[in-house]
Amino acid sequence: MTVVLTTAVFAALLALLLGIALGFFREFFAVAVDPLVANIREALPGANCGSCGYPGCDGYAQAVAGGGAGTGNCTVGGSAVAAKIAALMGTDAVTVTPVVSVLACQGSKEHALPKGEYTGLKSCRGAKISAGGTKLCAWGCLGYGDCAAVCKFDALRIGPDGLPVIDRDKCTGCKACIAECPQGILKEVPKDRTGALPRCSNRNPVRAQVRKTCTAGCIKCELCVKNCPQKCVTMENGIPVVDYSQCTSCGTCAEKCPTKVFKLLKTA
Repeated sequence: MTVVLTTAVFAALLALLLGIALGFFREFFAVAVDPLVANIREALPGANCGSCGYPGCDGYAQAVAGGGAGTGNCTVGGSAVAAKIAALMGTDAVTVTPVVSVLACQGSKEHALPKGEYTGLKSCRGAKISAGGTKLCAWGCLGYGDCAAVCKFDALRIGPDGLPVIDRDKCTGCKACIAECPQGILKEVPKDRTGALPRCSNRNPVRAQVRKTCTAGCIKCELCVKNCPQKCVTMENGIPVVDYSQCTSCGTCAEKCPTKVFKLLKTA
């Protein structure tokens, strides 16, 4: 019993001494925090999503205070946070355009055929690296939800058709899903953008091959190009590209497209 008590007392004293030592060294080696950095960090939302291009809110605060970053990089905080930071920096406020992620693919389970049975890691990136993808369309969505897994705002989920469903109201434009997608088919667009969005990334120039791999893919018929009243649709690398500065959301491309690749983002 004496041995137990002695051991307990010794352990308590050792813990006390270590605590005192740690407290001393923490104060002795403490690095002074720049009040400006602390104030900027306080103004940020704390999402640590990396949308600003820096490793978390702390990194961005330090970059702004040091003059290496602008005051409007935080898409999560938007213009309100940008105004607070600008006031702290003594500069003019900037407007932050709200953005959202959109999916440039409609190759659902119904439309895009699989190459075969995949038994590897249930991850888009894993499937891409190990098998070059799981679908006959080399450009389509793989559907394992890597994008949804990295979304910190619950704005992404995989729908029953195997494609990502994006909640525009919750999406902050942090671009985490865009960076995570190995297919590069999630795109960033302004939240208030008008115009037609091409929902296909299949760059195969052979129409018959496109139809064999995905029945909802762009078949390169160029009816969208030929019929656009504003002449704002062109074909680049096998997929339609829209000049949004000219697009009026008339819907002609969506109407003429035989595979319904186009979706109107917003009526002008």
